[in-house]
Amino acid sequence: MGKGLLATPSHSPAPTPPASVNLPAPEPRVTVEGLPPAPPASSLGLARPQLPPGPCSTGPLAQLQSLQREYKLAALHAKQQGDTSAAARHFRVAKSFDAVLEALSRGEPVDLTHLPPPPDQLPPELPSPPPQPPTPATVPSMPEVPSPPRTLLEALEQRMERYCVAAAQAKTKGDQRKARMHERIVKQYQDAIRAHKAGKAVDVAELPVPPGFPPIQGLEACEPTQPSLVGVLETAMKLANQDEGPEDEEDEEPKKPNSSVAPTAQPKAPPSRAPQSGSTPAAKAAPKGTSTRAQQQLAFLEGRKKQLLQAALRAKQKNDMEGAKMHLRQAKGLEPMLEASRNGLPVDIAKVPPAPVNKDDFTLVQRPGPGLSQESARRYGELTKLIRQQHEMCLNHSNQFTHLGNIAETSKFEKLAEDCKRSMETLKQAFARGLPTPTAHFEQRTFSVIKIFPDLSSNDMLLFIVKGVNLPTPPGMSPGDLDVFIRFDFPYPNVEEAQKDKTSVIKNTDSPEFKEQFKLCINRSHRGFRRAIQTKGIKFEVVHKGGLFKTDRVLGIAQLKLDALETACEVREILEVLDGRRPTGGRLEVMVRIREPLTAQQLETMTERWLVIDPVPAAVPAQVAGPKGKAPPMPVPTREPGNRSARPLHSLSVLAFDQDRLKQKIVALRQARRPVPQEVAQQYQDIVQRSQWQRAQLEQGGPTIRREYMAQLEHQLQFYTEAARRLGNDGSREAAKEALYRRNLVENELQRLRR
Repeated sequence: MGKGLLATPSHSPAPTPPASVNLPAPEPRVTVEGLPPAPPASSLGLARPQLPPGPCSTGPLAQLQSLQREYKLAALHAKQQGDTSAAARHFRVAKSFDAVLEALSRGEPVDLTHLPPPPDQLPPELPSPPPQPPTPATVPSMPEVPSPPRTLLEALEQRMERYCVAAAQAKTKGDQRKARMHERIVKQYQDAIRAHKAGKAVDVAELPVPPGFPPIQGLEACEPTQPSLVGVLETAMKLANQDEGPEDEEDEEPKKPNSSVAPTAQPKAPPSRAPQSGSTPAAKAAPKGTSTRAQQQLAFLEGRKKQLLQAALRAKQKNDMEGAKMHLRQAKGLEPMLEASRNGLPVDIAKVPPAPVNKDDFTLVQRPGPGLSQESARRYGELTKLIRQQHEMCLNHSNQFTHLGNIAETSKFEKLAEDCKRSMETLKQAFARGLPTPTAHFEQRTFSVIKIFPDLSSNDMLLFIVKGVNLPTPPGMSPGDLDVFIRFDFPYPNVEEAQKDKTSVIKNTDSPEFKEQFKLCINRSHRGFRRAIQTKGIKFEVVHKGGLFKTDRVLGIAQLKLDALETACEVREILEVLDGRRPTGGRLEVMVRIREPLTAQQLETMTERWLVIDPVPAAVPAQVAGPKGKAPPMPVPTREPGNRSARPLHSLSVLAFDQDRLKQKIVALRQARRPVPQEVAQQYQDIVQRSQWQRAQLEQGGPTIRREYMAQLEHQLQFYTEAARRLGNDGSREAAKEALYRRNLVENELQRLRR
């Protein structure tokens, strides 16, 4: 844009200044950009190009106001005719008069040599401004703002070019710091352009905006993950938590240029934005050079944020606004930790909220249609129960390692929990279609788990007195006449206030089974407790119950040492019963538990039989992937009562399509000398067997099976049509294309059969 009208104090005296008026001191130059060069002042009917200071005459002021009004009317007229570019240009010129009119109203001298022509004489394209002389220039000149881009690639190239020019200007002036800053921004734009040409998503919000350029509106590319989920939840965030709304708006305000501000104030923007943008590539590239622990930490935080957002969306769909707000706040609270993790910094994962559990994920829902047999329903129930238990165990151990800050073990159990959810999803799909239970198998899984008793508080200690074996008997008494109980003494908090109790009496045996437990109160941080477990322990007395005229008789004493509780949360011992220091041959089994060890965590290796649900064969039409990787449930095939086939009928064309695709995959793996996964080979065999069986049924079944097959094709045609429409609306273009292709296969086969 040209440098048009200038309102500035004159640096040379006027020809005949009035004696009573003093010249004002020089002030900062007021520059009005966006005005094209104008004809000489004589053509505008002005007597003098320079007005003296002092109260302005009404002639120039009225002329400027009239010319401004003409431009405003021209802008309004162009807008009504749909010429938005001309309207914007006329409006910018009209706004440029404000600074000049304000200077005239203050009585400052104004240079009127570059007034713009009337709107009807304004050239259609504004020429580039002439280079300014170095002396009066106070603001660095920037290149002209190009025309609005039509594509995202064009917008990125325009902005990169602007920063290239800025870097060259900084090098010319010798400002190496600013030159390096702009070169980093250019590198950032080059990476974005390469990613866009490669078909990847570009987050334009992370790119700095050059001064004078509007944000890239309508061309932004979101992250490929959660395209619709994030948008829905951001809207829910603003509705559910209005307190955080102004903060979000304030964060975005610096990115929006103010059209009413003159461009002379905008070159201040790059120094303030550039440090942030300069640090962005390092932040993005940080995970590539970081350790495996940092990558696990970032993946864990991103996965937990996704789980919280999904829980918030479910709560919102159930009209549980309080739950939605809670999960949204938790997800928003993870953003600082995510930013630190992306920069390669360690974070305290103990502060991460636990993963929300959706009960519907482990609930079987059957669609209307023929019911399952009792045996199949029972089998489905057993598999669901086992998978739910495995998932709960994974979440419990994940939470324990999260509190310890052990990201490696936490990531292992998070992955196992996701595997459980995938197995459950396979089970739900088969159940919804009324299919027999999918094949399943057990695997041996070994874990490192934390030994802890979560049902105990930190101030509880449980004492179990299990049983006695061959307890001593008094002289002259047979073992069958022994009536025995156990009395114990725990000297804490002190000897005078020791905690004491006894078991019930077990009669007529020298090997009684007590199986009793007692809860003792402790204080883990108390020095007296540490002293009690290190030096004293618990004292047990084996007592024979006396009769009416006989007192109780102590048969022996046993002592349990508790120093093992420093590193273990459970101590199980079989104590030897002593008579003084003499062994009696009797044994007493006892056990002590606390919530967790006193000084260190107790890790132990555990081996479990792990249930794994095999995936459903790919021949089932439900393999059309949904928007988030979930397959839409296939309608349950209906069968006539007299039909002999127990298997559902599927389109032979779709089966052939799946068979060819799996065959190509197997051939590609063999050519690459890679082993063919057992699942792929099994799916291929299932499709071949299903196709052969179905062709034989159609050839031998007669008109009844033929009518049923055509009815199933019509049902599948409707299913694929609805699936393609739904997937297209959800933005899953590839899945929608596959569903549409399968629909066309079914439609063509149906047309051939009708002929």
